[in-house]
Amino acid sequence: MATTTGWTELPAVWIRGGTSKCWLFDADRLAEADLPADTILEAAFGAADPRQIDGVGGASSTTSKAMIVRRSRTPNVDVDYTFAQVGIGQRIVEWGSNCGNCATAVGLYAVQQGLVPPDEDRTVVRMLNTNTGARLDAVVATPGGRVPHTGAQTVPGVVGTGVPVGLRFLAPFSRAGRPTLPTGRPAQLIDAAGRSGTVTIVDAGAICALIDAESIGLRGNESIDEITAELEALITFRRHASVAAGLSRTIEEAADAVPKIGIVAPPTDYRTTTGELVSADDYDLSARMLSMLQPHPAIGLTSAVALTIAADHAGTVANAAARRGDANVLRIGTPSGVVTTEIERDEHGAVVAVVLWRAARRLATAQLEVPLPAVALTSAGAPGAAGAPAAAEAQAAARSVFADSAA
Repeated sequence: MATTTGWTELPAVWIRGGTSKCWLFDADRLAEADLPADTILEAAFGAADPRQIDGVGGASSTTSKAMIVRRSRTPNVDVDYTFAQVGIGQRIVEWGSNCGNCATAVGLYAVQQGLVPPDEDRTVVRMLNTNTGARLDAVVATPGGRVPHTGAQTVPGVVGTGVPVGLRFLAPFSRAGRPTLPTGRPAQLIDAAGRSGTVTIVDAGAICALIDAESIGLRGNESIDEITAELEALITFRRHASVAAGLSRTIEEAADAVPKIGIVAPPTDYRTTTGELVSADDYDLSARMLSMLQPHPAIGLTSAVALTIAADHAGTVANAAARRGDANVLRIGTPSGVVTTEIERDEHGAVVAVVLWRAARRLATAQLEVPLPAVALTSAGAPGAAGAPAAAEAQAAARSVFADSAA
């Protein structure tokens, strides 16, 4: 990697994973720049501009994402990856969460880049997310032991196809030994935006605040436009949930990425964003989630894991709303269509994994020319910046990847 005064060259791979697009960087090559990862990513993506015109970001929460990947030194793990949610219209990078769709991309990247050799028919990539400590397995289709570049797998919300990739989120699902229900209650009342909502806060895959839609005057099967009209209220609830979950000291300090927030309701007939009719009989639980303060076009996979675990706990709003016939399958109705999760249990009935099937496809291999701003970036959740201890701890763990790579 060439570094000069004012700019640097950085190799990267662009992969569509599920319903997200992610730029993937080799941790060792990134460390060679000898600059904070925040500074490089903010400049590469053009984060300061809400349109991200002068960068490679896509100006939406599902396309302003990065993964930093390296071969793991942890026993029984093939790949470590660090997720970065890059700001849109803000010089900010958030390190406090995981991204399941981009983890799908990491699985394909690991096989295509030779970090994990292909096996016959399918290849398991054992992964560690350094942001949260989560362990995942990506199961990449490798027919005949060949490295795949195309496939016929589809996912709701994406017109094209990709390589089939199964993603297994492994127990324990909460971060750093935190309880699955951080407040100790399956549901609680939160007063915000002039409403009183029944809310479940769950830490599984991601920390999520799930609101019973009816309790705040919503249906739960709203269109994207209808959810957009409710953004102010939902964001206010999210800030209060951040305090309740111990993620921030005040509502003003709540980060943009976590907690995730959404509404849930029993299944009813609705139409997807493409006009397809979905019958109430075709799914088990309705959900409308936000991502980076905007309506998610489908659902993030970490949010899907949180919904699945919440629905498996008696007394939660998800459990009360779900109408399913199989306790090990949850069909989630999202704006883009139905996303299905599967639960794997041990002989005692305890959940050991949540599985989703996705698709991934490499879009480009690139050499980015990154301008280096004179003013250093202050990252969200960094020690000394606004943010709770939980955010600072997550960032410290993530940044250790770069420190280790540079050593």
